[in-house]
Amino acid sequence: MKIAAQLYTVRDFLKTPEDIAASLKKVKQIGYDSVQVSGVGPIDSKELKALADQEQLTICATHIPYSDFDNIDEVIKKHQIWDCKYVGLGGLPPEYRTSKEGYSKFAKEFSEAGRKLHDAGLKFIYHNHEFEFVKFDGRTGMDILFEESDPEVFDFELDLHWVQAGGADPVEWIRKVDGRMKVVHLKDWAVTADRERRFAEVGEGNMNYPAILKACDAAGVEWGAVEQDQCYGNDPFDSLAISLRNLHKLGYK
Repeated sequence: MKIAAQLYTVRDFLKTPEDIAASLKKVKQIGYDSVQVSGVGPIDSKELKALADQEQLTICATHIPYSDFDNIDEVIKKHQIWDCKYVGLGGLPPEYRTSKEGYSKFAKEFSEAGRKLHDAGLKFIYHNHEFEFVKFDGRTGMDILFEESDPEVFDFELDLHWVQAGGADPVEWIRKVDGRMKVVHLKDWAVTADRERRFAEVGEGNMNYPAILKACDAAGVEWGAVEQDQCYGNDPFDSLAISLRNLHKLGYK
């Protein structure tokens, strides 16, 4: 598994093309060779590709808005410009989340979208939060997505922090989606003395990352994207650097 920086971590520094150029340079200097494009401000697709190439950064995956899937041809064109196979959605919209019928409908709709991407040489990947682990008649939303989507064209991008936040076992879910996950989100979970749950740099929290990474390798995951939703006043570039150092110690680059 190769390690990438999820640019959503530094989204406050990606507002303009100039910001994006400076941030990509910092990410490269930290030691990353790949990025996941998410949280990026307005920029021409070709210009973004040129900036990434300038820093010798591979665009390994994306997160795009739900509304972008209304123009699937444009999505395909953009990802082909970026030479990026994995097209990510960061979560299903609220109207799908409240019933088993909503999850079933989403699984069907995005299997159809995933088929169009597949036919163009791309792959749809779905990123979870914790709400997918609500149960409907004994099945979680994630179970419904897994069981009722087309396994050939609908892949997963487990966010391991959110899997644990949903009360599930990250290692068990990595094994469950074996063969249907090539990109994973790496972030940790810490607890403060006043019982606040916090996002943490990989290796700085309480999750069993040696076991998690072993499971990712066994499942054939290609990209581990380091993400931290909140850095609690710390420099998010420093957080990316801490996670990468800890992953290096565990043998990942």
